[in-house]
Amino acid sequence: MKHPTFAAVVALWGALVLGSSSHASDQGTATRADEFIGCPDAKEDDALAGSLCARFSAPLDYAEPSRERLELFVRKFPAPGRAAGQVWLVAGGPGESGASFYPLLKTLRAAFPGYDLLVPDHRGTGFSSRLCQKEEAADSADGFALQGAEWATCFEALESDSKRTRAFTITHAAYDLRALMERYSAGRPTWLYGVSYGTQLVLRMMTVAPPKRLEGIVLDSLVPPETTEQWDLSHRSAVVDEVGRAVLAQCDADPGCRARLGGSAVAAMQGLVDDSKLSAAVPGGRPKLFFGALLDSPEPRARIPLVLAGLRGGDLEPLRQVQRDLEALSARFGRFPQSSISIPLVSVISASENNARPGLTKAQVEAEAARFLFVSSLPGQLVGRTSLSYPRDEWFGRSPAALPPVLVLQGDMDPKTPHAGAQAHIRLLPKAAGINLFTVKGGPHFLLFTAPDCFKAAVSTFVQKRRAPRAACSI
Repeated sequence: MKHPTFAAVVALWGALVLGSSSHASDQGTATRADEFIGCPDAKEDDALAGSLCARFSAPLDYAEPSRERLELFVRKFPAPGRAAGQVWLVAGGPGESGASFYPLLKTLRAAFPGYDLLVPDHRGTGFSSRLCQKEEAADSADGFALQGAEWATCFEALESDSKRTRAFTITHAAYDLRALMERYSAGRPTWLYGVSYGTQLVLRMMTVAPPKRLEGIVLDSLVPPETTEQWDLSHRSAVVDEVGRAVLAQCDADPGCRARLGGSAVAAMQGLVDDSKLSAAVPGGRPKLFFGALLDSPEPRARIPLVLAGLRGGDLEPLRQVQRDLEALSARFGRFPQSSISIPLVSVISASENNARPGLTKAQVEAEAARFLFVSSLPGQLVGRTSLSYPRDEWFGRSPAALPPVLVLQGDMDPKTPHAGAQAHIRLLPKAAGINLFTVKGGPHFLLFTAPDCFKAAVSTFVQKRRAPRAACSI
C-alpha cells in the first residue's frame, strides 16, 4: 500500500532538487544538487523529524563511469548541538533500504552519543535508483513494491537488459558507499556500522576501496565467510532448524515448560508437523516455516512453547497473540514509503554471490526440509534464479588488507548468520588493529533491534575505549 501523501512528497522532493541545482541564492551562491536539504517527508512522521536528505550521482558501472549513471539517496539525522563526528549506517538485505534504521534512532543515539547519523539507501533500494525502473517506481501500481502483472514485466526487463542488471553487484555497491563517505565525511571522525548483509558490503568496501579516515567499524550479525558453503543461503533451513531445536531443548530442560506440553517439546513440534488438521490452523498451513520465522525476535521466540501447547489443546489464542505481535512489528518497520524490500535486488545478489549451489532443485529443497522441524523460505527462492546472476568478480572471498578497530556483535541463537560462521569469518580478518567479538547470550539476529541494551553497552564502550565490554551480556 502506498503512503497516503507519498506522491506529493515525491513531487516536492523533485522540485527541491531541481531548484537547488538551477537557482542561485540571494547571496549569489549556487547550491549543489547533492548537498543536504530539508527532507520533504520530515513532517510526515515523527521518526523523520529534523532529517536532511541528499541525492548523489554515481556511475552505474565504475569500470565505465561515462556510461549510465544512477542516483543514491542518503538521509542525515544531525546530532543535537555540535557533532562529534558521524556514523554511517549500512542496512541488511540485500534489498533493504536505510528505512530499517528509522524506528531505532533512540538506541543509535545512545550508542553513538553526539554523532550525526547518515543512512544511505543501497543502489536498487528505497529512494535510490531501482533495478526495475518502471515497476518499482513510486507512482507504479503498488509504489516501490511489485504487484500483479508487475512481477512478470519486471523480471522480463531484468533479463532483456542484462548488462544493466549485472551492474547491481556488491562490489559496485561498495564503491557507492566509499563515494558517499568521501563526499560527506569532510575529514571528520567517522564510524561505520553494518548489519547482516550490510557487514558483507562493509567488508567488501574495506577490501576494494577503503575510505581515507575511519575510527572504527561495528559489525552486527556478521555473515559467514563468502567461500564457506556450510552456511550459505541455500543451507539457511539447516541454520534455522539448529536454533529452533535449541529453543525446544530449553523447554525440555524446564520442568514447567515440559509439563505444559505434556512431554517433550521436540515431540510436540513433530506432532504438529505430522498432523494436517493442526498444521492447517497455522498461518499459511506451513508450521515449519511459521515457527522458523518466530526465531527472529526474542518475544515471539519465547512464546513458541505456549503456541504449541495451545494448538495441541485446542486454544488458538496464543497463536493469535503472536500473529498480532508480528503484525505490529511489521507496521512499525513498514510504515515508511521506501520500506518495502526490493525482491529483484535480493534475487540478483543472492543468486550471484550468496548461493553455493546454483543447480539447486525444488526436489532437493523439499527433501532437505523433510528432515527439519524449522525451515526458511530462502532455499526455495533460490531455485531457478541463475538467469539473473552475474559472474563473481576478483574480490569475492577476499579479506581486507587492513582494518581499523572492529567490534563484532553476535547472538549465539542467530537463525540467519550463525555464531560459528561469524567466528570462522573473524579468523580470516587482519588482526593488527584489534577484532573484538562480543557475544550476546540468547541473542538472535540484528542485535541493534533485538538486544538494544546489550547493543548500547557494547557499542558505547567500543566508541570510548576501542574495545568490547569485559562483562558478558544476555537477553
